[in-house]
Amino acid sequence: MFARRIVSEGVGTALLLAAVVGSGIMGERLSGGNVAIALLANTLATGAMLVALILTFGPISGAHFNPAVTLADAWQRGIAWRHAPAYIIVQIIGAFIGVAAAHVMFGEPIFAASRHIRSGPAQMFSEFIATFGLLTVIWGCVRLRSSATAFAVGAYITGAYWFTASTSFANPAVTLARSMTDTFSGIRPSDVPGFIAAQLAGSVAATALFAWLVPRLPAQAKDVVVPHPPEGTVQ
Repeated sequence: MFARRIVSEGVGTALLLAAVVGSGIMGERLSGGNVAIALLANTLATGAMLVALILTFGPISGAHFNPAVTLADAWQRGIAWRHAPAYIIVQIIGAFIGVAAAHVMFGEPIFAASRHIRSGPAQMFSEFIATFGLLTVIWGCVRLRSSATAFAVGAYITGAYWFTASTSFANPAVTLARSMTDTFSGIRPSDVPGFIAAQLAGSVAATALFAWLVPRLPAQAKDVVVPHPPEGTVQ
């Protein structure tokens, strides 16, 4: 049932943002001013939570939790285009709920515009690379080794926190929601459009690449699988 998919995406995205923002607050409070240790705590919690959430919600909705992934999946006919707007809306709503939940847990204001500056060409290129890499990992795994997808995505994001200058947001819903947390993981609202544009560009590039590398046409890729039920399947 489509409603179950929508709820799955909303709840999963909310829990993801609660982990991202909450672990950032906890890491900053316990690190004694050492930004590297705070980032490490934020990284490990986010990567671990992604594995858990994808394993939990993947069989229901595909565990996108990310408008860039949803749009790419619709492009490749994993979900119907008519369902993509609902996925994206609940992802964004869930992301803001997750931020609010983290703030409540740590005694912060429900929402507060971030003052964390993340601007400039290096940051934008970092988000392009982060999202290109994420979609590359997703497409490579779901088409060739679907059982490894959750672990590969968690591992990739854990690594990308450290090799990108932007700490790898790689997700428009996450980016929007993190503009409303003036904590360790925040992003200044005025920097959000550039991040989202770079993320969508990276998603398009990776999806186009894998449409050629591993075509979904049955005659050319008989073993292609996706980590969620086909459209029309009753859940």
